[in-house]
Amino acid sequence: MSLIERLRNEGLEGWRRLFPRPKPIDVMQGPLRNLPRWFGRQLPKGLYGRSLIIIIAPMVLLQSVVAFVFMERHWQMVTQRLSVATVRDIAAVIDMIETFPQNTDFAEVKRIAEDRLDLDIDVLPPNPLPAPRRSDIFDILDGILSDQIRDQISRPFWIDTSSINRIVEIRIQLPNHVLRVFARRSAAYASNTHIFIVWMVGTSLVLLLIAILFLRNQIRPIQALANAAESFGRGQPTPPEFRPSGASEVRRASLAFLQMRDRIERQIEQRTQMLNGVSHDLRTILTRFRLQLEFMEDSEDRRELQRDVAEMQRMLEGYLAFARDEQGEDVGELDLELMLQRLEDDATRKGKTVTAEVLGDPLIAVRPDSFTRLVTNLVSNATRHADRVNVSARREGRWLTVAVEDDGPGIPAEKREEVFKPFVRLDTARNIDAGGTGLGLSIARDIARSHGGDILLSESGLGGLRALVRIPA
Repeated sequence: MSLIERLRNEGLEGWRRLFPRPKPIDVMQGPLRNLPRWFGRQLPKGLYGRSLIIIIAPMVLLQSVVAFVFMERHWQMVTQRLSVATVRDIAAVIDMIETFPQNTDFAEVKRIAEDRLDLDIDVLPPNPLPAPRRSDIFDILDGILSDQIRDQISRPFWIDTSSINRIVEIRIQLPNHVLRVFARRSAAYASNTHIFIVWMVGTSLVLLLIAILFLRNQIRPIQALANAAESFGRGQPTPPEFRPSGASEVRRASLAFLQMRDRIERQIEQRTQMLNGVSHDLRTILTRFRLQLEFMEDSEDRRELQRDVAEMQRMLEGYLAFARDEQGEDVGELDLELMLQRLEDDATRKGKTVTAEVLGDPLIAVRPDSFTRLVTNLVSNATRHADRVNVSARREGRWLTVAVEDDGPGIPAEKREEVFKPFVRLDTARNIDAGGTGLGLSIARDIARSHGGDILLSESGLGGLRALVRIPA
């Protein structure tokens, strides 16, 4: 079977196998692949800086394009017209010299050129012209002036536009003489361009100053809203000077935040009142149970009931600690070294080994009781199931990191997020008879998140569990 027949039978798939589609060329290869990422890292991260770039970048680009196009056309057009006029005057002088060759000193021609044409001329002996020279600074003038001399005079010439300040020297080879002409550079070259640059830069700076001042006033309410939300998220009171201001969208967002804060605070207050009532009623009943048990005869049943009442009391305290609002506590200063020293002493009394280390400033601004409960829950959880516990606190910049590591059985990786749920206890990794209620890690994470941070669990270098607390401080 021929190739054509086989392709006809196989249809489109046969053509694709015979003529495969070329792979697209990835232009972002090698060093160019990381260029967008590098460029993104160089950009400012704040809204104010990025807004300034949005304003400044188009303005600078537009001014650069306008300046380049206008200046190029302006220089070329004006310089060409001035050069045409200057070369015409020189051509007139040459005509006078050739018309009256009997004048040996050409004094009258010099007078006319100086008085009427503003040219300083000399008629030199017929010496060879100097070697050609060009100046990069006045490249446009050299090119246009040379073209006009060729077009209008058509004689050998030599020009110098940069040796003498503000003067252009032109030498033209005549049949019996060399005409040297000194002309003002401003008469042959557009020299007032700096005025346009000054006006352009000056007006751009004024516009940028106005834009920066206006933008700063618009960004300030957004920054105030972000600071207020961050303070509220960390359990700190909203700054007293915060109030809705700025553009209408920012005012709406600020009002929505204030309303949300008020609703949350009312809900917390209602929950606190409810918990206080429930706590009072349950404690009253438990107290009544204890009194009744005290009047009973000592027996195994009495001791069993006492253990049940104590268990109910412990469980009640755990549930209330989990549901109790910690937002009412004010932010204060806590000494990490003193707190960890107390934890070491408590562990020593229980026959456990706890080593603590603080790197950096030990004084932190947190809610002291809440943060102490957070670290205590983690250390207690570790000492309950391990013999050796290491606690390290490190303060770097505006972040505080507390790591609690133990040599216990640990927690499987797939269940490390589940243990943060309320009332969850792992039978394989934690002893259910140890007296835990399954709320220690839940309380600890709630406290960490109320401070604007979080808790992460991972494998410890000691072989057990590692609990990492990271909060802004």
